[in-house]
Amino acid sequence: FMLLEKFEGYLSSTKGNLLRAAVETVKEWRSDRALRNLEAMLIVADADQILMLSGAGDVITPDENVAVVGSGGAYAQAAAMALLRHTTMGAKEIAESALKIAADIDIYTSGNITSYTVGDKAVPDKPIGDKK
Repeated sequence: FMLLEKFEGYLSSTKGNLLRAAVETVKEWRSDRALRNLEAMLIVADADQILMLSGAGDVITPDENVAVVGSGGAYAQAAAMALLRHTTMGAKEIAESALKIAADIDIYTSGNITSYTVGDKAVPDKPIGDKK
């Protein structure tokens, strides 16, 4: 959670500029002794853009309005892109359905989903259920 807290601090200091906060976060991530060996990805977003941050110093904007990380990420991304293109489902429903599909395919992807929706005051929605 330390990395997320650092990002939130930069987001506050840049007055909500997501891209500047992301760049500052990865710069510190690469130079901080405790964080530089952390092999992780962080997805951040606002109403206008989605960014993926890595410890290698990358700030990536996905080609589609879908961002994924983890072992089942490719499966979830494929499912989300198909649902995005061919249904009228909302973002939350697409994300949950894509994660369920990824969990059915990838043994390392958990079927236990807790989703947060921006504006919900950080109260998780009801968990979606277990993997088969």
